[in-house]
Amino acid sequence: MNNESIKDMGETYVMNTYGRFPAAMVRGEGSRLFDADQKDYIDFLGGIAVTLFGHSYPPLVEVLQKQAGTLLHCSNYYWIEPQNQLARLLCTHSRFDKVFFCNSGAEANEGAIKLARKYSALKYGPGRHKILSMERSFHGRTLATLTATGQDHFHQDFLPLPLGFDYIPLNDMQALREKADDSVCAVMVEAIQGEGGVYALDVEVAKEMAAFCQERDILLIADEVQTGMGRTGELFAYQGLGIEPDIMTLAKALGGGVPIGAFLATDEVAGALKPGDHGSTFGGNPLASAAGVLVMQTLLQDGFMEKMRKTAQRFQTALQSLTLSCKMALAVRGRGLMLALELDREAKPVMKRLFEAGLLCSVAGEKGLRFLPALNLTDEEMDEGMNRLKQVLDTMGEE
Repeated sequence: MNNESIKDMGETYVMNTYGRFPAAMVRGEGSRLFDADQKDYIDFLGGIAVTLFGHSYPPLVEVLQKQAGTLLHCSNYYWIEPQNQLARLLCTHSRFDKVFFCNSGAEANEGAIKLARKYSALKYGPGRHKILSMERSFHGRTLATLTATGQDHFHQDFLPLPLGFDYIPLNDMQALREKADDSVCAVMVEAIQGEGGVYALDVEVAKEMAAFCQERDILLIADEVQTGMGRTGELFAYQGLGIEPDIMTLAKALGGGVPIGAFLATDEVAGALKPGDHGSTFGGNPLASAAGVLVMQTLLQDGFMEKMRKTAQRFQTALQSLTLSCKMALAVRGRGLMLALELDREAKPVMKRLFEAGLLCSVAGEKGLRFLPALNLTDEEMDEGMNRLKQVLDTMGEE
């Protein structure tokens, strides 16, 4: 089958919920993808921060083949060895004590909201249930996480939304103090807002926020669905901010391409959930957990994160050079390999031209291009992708 025939089949049978490009990706190797017409693309999007070791990463393929041939799935009525191994790796390399496994970032954030509310209800009684999140944030597409998302256009057509949510501007401590009344049980924040445009939580504000929440016994929820798993240069982004959240959520890169999510908490907070309070049929099943173990083991290898940080610095430098040589490229923001290039015009037409030129990225707000490449992106792949990016920016800048 070719791109057109696969596209026709999808338009016939698949719900129209994505603005898809006219290509069907059928094969990947490293940071390169191939569509059904055998056109190649340099992947600077990484499945939206999922394929952190690129496509068809041989160690991950081997682990998945072995696990699928041993035990693909069993229910959480029984102990699952890879799940427990992954839980140990996550807890011993973070400040958390317990993990709950699910299937996606939205589910992880949904679970974090439930945990925060039950913890607060048990400790303070009813009425202390409100979640404060940031304007421009994105936390998922379930009704609760959609409501926690601080962007009005995501809310349209889904009213009435659940009660008990409110928003403050990112990096605005005064707004937090004004809104954090006795009804607030938790503050949910991303270290870097991904869907919101790649805007970072200021380090000093993060520390002040954490201290304020601790003083008021308001739980601090770190949404690391996109920033976790080495993306920002640390294993988890909160570690680079010098804070200690009460709950952390993960997904995307946790399985290297296999669907898995998780929320982690300290013993005190996690103890609020009892058997029957929460569950997931597929959460942490043997296949997904085996993938997560491989991901964690790889990130923890001696020298891996140091090499990743050098790759990130080289990527950032290449983007910075475009702001000097391409008149439509204005600025670079973000950390690690979670970056945005601000443009002097709407980004979506530029993203489309980049796709046509064989470079995959997404948008960051109205005028930004967002880049989430593999952490082990090679210099050759980076250079080829940057050349394609520069050619498009130069051409469009002259139009």
